[in-house]
Amino acid sequence: MFGDLSVKLPQEIAFLLVPNFSMIAFTSAVEPLRLANRVAGKELYSWHLFSPDGKPINASNGILLTPEGAVEQIGNYDTIILCSGVNGHLYDDKNVFAQLRRADRQGSDIGALCTGAHILAKANLLNGYRCTIHWENLASFAENFPEIETTSELFEIDRNRFTCSGGTAALDMMLNLISQQHGHELAAAVSEQFIHERIRDRHDHQRMALTARLGVRHPKLIQVIQQMEANLEEPLDRAELAEAAGLSSRQMERLFAKYLHRSPARYYVELRLHRARLLLLQTNMSVIDVALACGFVSASHFSKCYRDFFGKTPRRERATPTPLPRMPLASVAA
Repeated sequence: MFGDLSVKLPQEIAFLLVPNFSMIAFTSAVEPLRLANRVAGKELYSWHLFSPDGKPINASNGILLTPEGAVEQIGNYDTIILCSGVNGHLYDDKNVFAQLRRADRQGSDIGALCTGAHILAKANLLNGYRCTIHWENLASFAENFPEIETTSELFEIDRNRFTCSGGTAALDMMLNLISQQHGHELAAAVSEQFIHERIRDRHDHQRMALTARLGVRHPKLIQVIQQMEANLEEPLDRAELAEAAGLSSRQMERLFAKYLHRSPARYYVELRLHRARLLLLQTNMSVIDVALACGFVSASHFSKCYRDFFGKTPRRERATPTPLPRMPLASVAA
C-alpha cells in the first residue's frame, strides 16, 4: 500500500512523465523527497524519470527533461507516479495504458498527479477505487467516468492507488507520505525548509476561499455566490438566492453592483457559461447535454448566451478553443 515503509532503502520511485506534464506538480512531488534525504542525513528516497518513448519530454511550461528510459521499464519499481497536465484528458497512448496495467499486475503502487487521473481511468486502473483530480477537471471527469468515485479532496490514497489534485497539493501528499513512513518530526522539518506554513491533509480544500478569490469579505454576498456555485445545473431564482442569505432581492442587487459591478443574474450566467466551456473542451457531451448540465433550457438559448459572452458558438469553441476572458477568479466554477 502507498505509504507503507519500504523494506529497503532508498525507496525507489518511478516518475512517468507524459507530454505537457505540470512542472509544479512534478517538482512539488520530487523536492520533498530530496529534502527528506538531506534533513535525515541519509538516502531515504531515490527517484527515476521515464517518458513514453524514452526521449526528452516537454513540460507544459516548455522546459525539456531527459528521462532515464521508456515506459517499458516502470514495472521494475514498487511505486509509480504518473505526471500529467495540460490536456491530460486527451492523452491516448495504448502502450502506456498497457505498461501501467502490467505494472499493476506485478504489484506496483500506482498514482497520478494533476490530470493524470484521466489517464489512469482510461487504462481501467481506477475501477473500484476512490480518486481526486484538479478542480477544473472535476465536472468533466465525473461525466466521462460516472462509475468511478471521485472526490474534491486535495489528494486521495485508496489502497495501492493514490491521486493528487495537482499544483502544490503534491507537496502536501508527499509530506504526509514522509510523516507516515519516517515520522512527523522529519516531515515538519522538510515543510519548514520550504517555508510551508502547514502540512495540509487530504480533506483541505483545493480552491482558495471565496473571500480570497474575490477580494470581498461581505458574508451575505459570499453566501449568495456559494449558493450559485452549488446550483449550476438547476439554477435558483433571484428570490431563492436572496432568501437563503437573509437578504431582500433589492439588497442582493445592490451588493452585486457595489462589489462585482454586475447583476446577480449576469454573474450567475457567467458561472454557468464557464462550467459549460470546461465541459465542451474536456468531454464528448453533446451541446444540448452541456446546455442542460449548466442550467440552460434549450440549445438555442445556450448558444446565444455563449456566443454573446465568448464571441463564438459552442460548436466553434470545440474546433478553435481560445483562452478565457479576464474574469474574477470566483467566476470559474469548479
